[in-house]
Amino acid sequence: MRLACWRARFAIATFLDARNSMQCFNFFHETSMREACATRKTRLERRACHELTRAVAKRKRADQLALLGRSEAKLPASPAEARLETFPNPAPERNYHIHFETDDFTSVCPVTGQPDFARIDIDYVPNRLCVESKSLKFYLASYRNEAAFNEAVTNHILADFVKACAPREAIVTAQFSARGGIALTVCAEYPDGKSKERRSPERRRNAAD
Repeated sequence: MRLACWRARFAIATFLDARNSMQCFNFFHETSMREACATRKTRLERRACHELTRAVAKRKRADQLALLGRSEAKLPASPAEARLETFPNPAPERNYHIHFETDDFTSVCPVTGQPDFARIDIDYVPNRLCVESKSLKFYLASYRNEAAFNEAVTNHILADFVKACAPREAIVTAQFSARGGIALTVCAEYPDGKSKERRSPERRRNAAD
């Protein structure tokens, strides 16, 4: 009789322990699942917020392009009135080179008042921003009445370009037409120490000659 009672008690205790263990397991499992869901929800919310912020920034940047697609825009009277417009770099994770060139650049000699004609080449490695080409065209055209020496003009272009887009590297090369039988080429670079490495073989041969 006693043995039967002891076995019954043992069976009941074992059942209760098993039920308690299962309840504890279910409790911790449910808690872990809730925490995992909450963590995932937080990550998704952060990701969605980040993507929304990027989209708004891109839209805002696109809305700031005041010249592109607008034929009624007027040329600025001076570089001080001109504005270099930018847009987000589509591949900021890698270095790549962008080249601009124009043969229609004109400025004015500050002494004689005669026009100085030049070819302008701009090579740069973008960082977060790229320069929009139409705004660059308008910016360069604003020098048509600017009285300044060729060296000052070239360095001013580079300074404004770097201020607008903060590139990783930039080189502005201005080849001014001959005056009095002497042609003048000015090369300004950002940061310093890149011009010799980036000159083409043709330019190196011309420099050697």
